Amino acid sequence: MKLTKQSMIEFLLMSLGAALVSMGVYFFKFPNHFSTGGVSGLSVLLGHLIPASFLSTSTINSIITILYLILGFLMLDKSFGFKTVYCSLFYTVLIQIFSWLLPMARPLTDQKLLELLFGVGLPAMGSAILFNIGASTGGSDILALILKKYSGLDVGRALLLCDVFIAGSSLFVFGIETGLFSLLGLAIHSTLIDGVIESLNRRKSFTVVTHTPDPICHYINEALGRGATVWKAQGAYTHQEQYVILTALSRHQAVLLRNFLRQNDPHAFMLITNSSEIFGKGFLRA
Repeated sequence: MKLTKQSMIEFLLMSLGAALVSMGVYFFKFPNHFSTGGVSGLSVLLGHLIPASFLSTSTINSIITILYLILGFLMLDKSFGFKTVYCSLFYTVLIQIFSWLLPMARPLTDQKLLELLFGVGLPAMGSAILFNIGASTGGSDILALILKKYSGLDVGRALLLCDVFIAGSSLFVFGIETGLFSLLGLAIHSTLIDGVIESLNRRKSFTVVTHTPDPICHYINEALGRGATVWKAQGAYTHQEQYVILTALSRHQAVLLRNFLRQNDPHAFMLITNSSEIFGKGFLRA
């Protein structure tokens, strides 16, 4: 595989995302018995129900993750991506290293809500980073791919029901308080992932109405390194000829263009819109 700047960035992002998931799961989910679905939630339940000293929650989590990887290799063939394999193994190894170097006999604090926020927030941020580059830490995501390939099931709904069942089981295994925290964490998790992904992809769509488009387009092309589309228009009230410029920029570039317009064309009309899905050269690939 050719090593490029883009592949290096993706490798670093995969490592960061898997590390965030590992830290949230090991330091906050496991010691508090937060069972918010997925492999980590199932591991929390099994770690409590199986009375074997050599089978800690971390070990069970690693075993299940690796079993899913083997299942993926057997049933998904070439559709089973390198990114998911790497992230799954890195996530598993990190949790095992944490368990050897930093054994957790009790939660870090006595503030359960604070622990839940970190236990849900860190994995959500990590998962969002991974999903954004087409990767994941495996587990139930591999199961989803298998179900999608071999059945006509509504995979999203099936996995959601499984997660609800796992989180709901903690009501009976760990008690009402921990069970309710687990269900709350499950509800927050998906919302956080969507929010983080949208934030990571957020760009600014600029629509500028001006009498002098050339200096603005030159600044966009040369200083910002972006493209723009220009078309003629007419003011509805004045009937004067104007030009409309459309461009899409990163947040930093948007600030630069806004400052440029304020200084060089203060009469220009600006419409700035947030967008998390812009497809084309320099942005997301369709």
